[in-house]
Amino acid sequence: MNDQEMIRLFWERNENAISEASAKYGHYCSGIAMNILNNREDAEECVNEAYLQAWNSIPPQKPKILSAFLGRIVRNLSFNRYKQRHSAKRGGHEIPLILDELAEIIPDRNSVEDEVFRRELKQCVDRFLDALPEEKRYLFLRRYWYSDSVTSIAEKLGRSADSVSVELHRIRKRLRDDLAERGYI
Repeated sequence: MNDQEMIRLFWERNENAISEASAKYGHYCSGIAMNILNNREDAEECVNEAYLQAWNSIPPQKPKILSAFLGRIVRNLSFNRYKQRHSAKRGGHEIPLILDELAEIIPDRNSVEDEVFRRELKQCVDRFLDALPEEKRYLFLRRYWYSDSVTSIAEKLGRSADSVSVELHRIRKRLRDDLAERGYI
């Protein structure tokens, strides 16, 4: 079943929408949650919660790409769960390291009045990623969207972890320079 048919099921409030989405995107969503949480039970709960949130938000929302829509929900829920579980301590997982790497580039802004800033910053990052060669974009997204470890990215690409680490450092530096040039840093 394609995405548009599944979205139609959501719009019609047909409960098969969730089972169809789970059959097609369950492994994808579980992978995102597991990379962030490193705990199967928490990951399953986040994925199930994501289906519920999708059910409650379609309609009125009508996502163009269902996998990206579900992936974003799972990712946000997983990060929230991670923060709850690790609020008093820093674990040995990838997430603290990933957040530290990105904190060097993107300033922390939490006030409501900074919503416009956040949207403009998102557009700048999107433009930056669109301009990257495909392999560099892949590296960046695997690390900072899917929360893959440097080692697993290196294995997927048949490269050393050191070369992936260096390349990610260079990409972050280019992003930092680009954002600084635009006045975000």
